[in-house]
Amino acid sequence: MSSQSSRNDFAATVNGSDAAVPGRDRKSGGGVLKKLKSRKNQPDRRPVTEDELRALGKDITPDGVLGLRSVTRDYLCKPEDNIYNIDFIRFKIRDLETNTVLFEIAKPPNCDLLDEDGDENGDVDSSAGRFVRYQFTPAFLRLRTVGATVEFTVGERPVQNFRMIERHYFQDRLLKNFDFDFGFCIPNSRNTCEHIYEFPQLPEDMIRQMVEHPYETRSDSFYFVDNKLIMHNKADYAYNGGQ
Repeated sequence: MSSQSSRNDFAATVNGSDAAVPGRDRKSGGGVLKKLKSRKNQPDRRPVTEDELRALGKDITPDGVLGLRSVTRDYLCKPEDNIYNIDFIRFKIRDLETNTVLFEIAKPPNCDLLDEDGDENGDVDSSAGRFVRYQFTPAFLRLRTVGATVEFTVGERPVQNFRMIERHYFQDRLLKNFDFDFGFCIPNSRNTCEHIYEFPQLPEDMIRQMVEHPYETRSDSFYFVDNKLIMHNKADYAYNGGQ
């Protein structure tokens, strides 16, 4: 990713950490890997419902989604709203204390994003490419420092003030909020960075509940350019792997 700072707002069981000047390492295959730490909590926003945001149409702002108090039922924008052709092509999660890779996925070259189950009229599942299901072991909930490396490409338009807000919930209780500023991305560029997340120890009763209720931990990821919502991805999580 291009030069960015990040904001990280952890509610309930996870605390934010101070912002840091991005560190840079050489990444495999050349180029620079930027490492970013997250900032401390932001002020609470006025509570807002999904229906209230949906009524705004294309005028959904970062402040709006920061007021959500539960995971969304559906997507707040359409795939075609991504007029900048931002395409995420690789994602990796690692434990920074042991350098163990916990999850890694890459998009195959020339991948056709159309849903193979679409009908003869070419209808496509609106969630295709926008939903991910993760399964981790319970040990994931006890990690202290995690790095999330993301690589993405940008189309022919310059991307100003690229920002991601990601909100995580367990049974509709807000657990944590991540807020990252990706900054400016030049046209036709490939961008890579690693977000550094520092987690405190979770209460054992919450760990037990999250393990016993797979896929009831869910997240919304909202992407903005110049404060305009252009992408919305969703995910759910299980922590009962290996059992």
